[in-house]
Amino acid sequence: MKIGYFADGPWGHKAFEKIMSDDSLKIKFVMVRYDKRDAVLIELAEKNRIPVELSRNINSKEFINQVKKYEADLFVSMSFNQIFKSEMINLPRYKTINCHAGKLPFYRGRNILNWALINDEKEFGITVHYVDEGIDTGDIILQETYPITDEDNYGTLLARAYDGCADVLYRAIKMIQNNEVKPVKQQDIHPVGMYCGMRIPGDEIIDWNQTSREIFNFIRALCVPGPQASSWIDGERICINKARMVPKACAYRNTVGQVIGKTEEGFLIKTGDTILEIIEYTYNGKVKIGDRLKKSPQGGGNAL
Repeated sequence: MKIGYFADGPWGHKAFEKIMSDDSLKIKFVMVRYDKRDAVLIELAEKNRIPVELSRNINSKEFINQVKKYEADLFVSMSFNQIFKSEMINLPRYKTINCHAGKLPFYRGRNILNWALINDEKEFGITVHYVDEGIDTGDIILQETYPITDEDNYGTLLARAYDGCADVLYRAIKMIQNNEVKPVKQQDIHPVGMYCGMRIPGDEIIDWNQTSREIFNFIRALCVPGPQASSWIDGERICINKARMVPKACAYRNTVGQVIGKTEEGFLIKTGDTILEIIEYTYNGKVKIGDRLKKSPQGGGNAL
């Protein structure tokens, strides 16, 4: 089977190696993102003597005519950032497929692993689906789910998803090659599903009015290699990488965002319902009991 491979990042590297390990599959060309050209993927392609393509618009007549010469049987998208339109989707004999780190029809869109943690999900999915002209809406070929525990964070989910995407994508390709696909329409699972928008700068700011559980999830969803959840103390930014739930913490009303105690590893802070322990953070100063963490450097944001 001849494959046109559209990819980026560690997901793309691992899946590339998985595909290349199978002599019955042949990557005819590699397409990298135009605005962020993946040096590792380019090196992998060149090492294996595979042409690398670039296009600002993959749906242009020029690019379509360019890739026709490869006579690909299947286009594969793995973390690629352009939308495929009808002519491109249907150019190969087996059409175009995409691997998405989300449990479709839920968690369509962007920054899915972050949103799964923020929403306190107990599992996340990896789905390979046919591409249509919607966003992550095509028929499902293969889907697997992976558990999420309280020990997980963005980094652990990301590492699991890198390996999981390579595995699930490869298995889906083999299903297509062996004519074993029984596509599932997403609307048969749920008539609406859900879509997650891309996170942008400013979305990392902590709202201390939320519950301890909500803030715990928020912090672990944005930990390194993410931007880290943030707040301010007297105009100085504090970046929080890890928090811990306090067992048997009492619910009570008090000043949210206020430091109310110190621990061996960090400090305790009042949330919207109970208290939370902050155990990994970066701050240019010393956090003191009585400090108030705010939603902006000007000191506004937290109500009593």
